Amino acid sequence: MNSPLAGKWNQRYLITPDYTTLAPAAILAENQFLLPPTGTALDLASGFGANALLLAKQGLTTQAWDISSIAMRHLQQQVDAHALAIKTYTREISPQSFSANTFDVIVVSRFLDRSICDAIMESLKIGGLLFYQTYTQLKTCEQGPNNPRFLLAENELLALFSSLKPVYYRENGVLGEVRQGLRNEAQFIGQKIEL
Repeated sequence: MNSPLAGKWNQRYLITPDYTTLAPAAILAENQFLLPPTGTALDLASGFGANALLLAKQGLTTQAWDISSIAMRHLQQQVDAHALAIKTYTREISPQSFSANTFDVIVVSRFLDRSICDAIMESLKIGGLLFYQTYTQLKTCEQGPNNPRFLLAENELLALFSSLKPVYYRENGVLGEVRQGLRNEAQFIGQKIEL
């Protein structure tokens, strides 16, 4: 993939990751007890794939999608070395990337493309879970992107995924002691239910 966007992310992932310290998204790590014992999972915009590794180690057959071929190459080396059930795909993600009723779990961390939200929900199976964590417009420090296109408005995850049953939501904003707790990000877990 030779798009300028792919080039930007390939540059970012030129470093060799230390998989012994690479951590999955907090929304997933702190709530992994909600994961089903088997099924299919997607780590969307996976980067080096810390979420995908956790999902596969929990017994889920996992796909990792990212625009960076370099990030996917690093992850594929981990998959091969540890014989994990992860398939890596280098792709620019669009609504057409998704198939209906495919995944039991989808994880999205620090990535926001509002045009694919409906496709994400459609690709969940009934009972499937979405774990989502990304940056907000309201910041207590310079962290994450500055472009509002990639930042959530207050309670926006709840609105974007309103057809899912909320299981968990957290957005601390500037409430209380701003040097403590989750800041600059919102977290959401939603479940697809039969209507």
